[in-house]
Amino acid sequence: MDAFGEMFKRFLKTYQKGSLIFCEYEPGDNFFLIQSGRVQIVKIMGDIEKTLDVLKPGEIFGEMAILEEAPRSATAIAMDRVEALEFNRANFEVLMRGNPQIALKLLKLFARRVYDQKRRFMILTLEEVDAKVADVFLMLAEKEPVRMGEVETLELKTTVDDIAHWAAIPTADCRTVLNHFIQQRRIELFADRIVIKNLESFQRMVNSRRKPKT
Repeated sequence: MDAFGEMFKRFLKTYQKGSLIFCEYEPGDNFFLIQSGRVQIVKIMGDIEKTLDVLKPGEIFGEMAILEEAPRSATAIAMDRVEALEFNRANFEVLMRGNPQIALKLLKLFARRVYDQKRRFMILTLEEVDAKVADVFLMLAEKEPVRMGEVETLELKTTVDDIAHWAAIPTADCRTVLNHFIQQRRIELFADRIVIKNLESFQRMVNSRRKPKT
């Protein structure tokens, strides 16, 4: 356990591989900071269970229950033996008052996780697999230090498996979409990276496929 964890041993919880940490729709007033192991975040969409994310040590989950005072929006499952620090509203407020530097780190993690979660959900709301893949391109591009329209091409350090994971589609389907984009000369595919030829064209595609809010 790192120095951060040593300071908060009393908050440590352990979950065995395959165990449920919490379930979608159940009430929740706590969140977790992973110290070891991986946590799978899944959500029921229609009749299909989709993996939203696989979280690793240093990442947080369950924070939406505190931030929005709402039921759990997804299910968390221990993929390995997981050790995580558990915080609730009361002890988080104590933490913020007594350890402002660590609290600031947690707040930054909150902000990043909230954005990432909502951004990934936007991908899953798209119906067509090619639009999902295109939106993954856009999501990854948003993390780059460039603005839309500033560059003709953009190199993304990612793989086919990574793209399939973010889009929540089978790898074979993802490869089919990527091959189609290659044939259109819109991307170049390498083992460890993808070169996007015209990011704005993918943005137009996604915008045209995304259903307007009602």
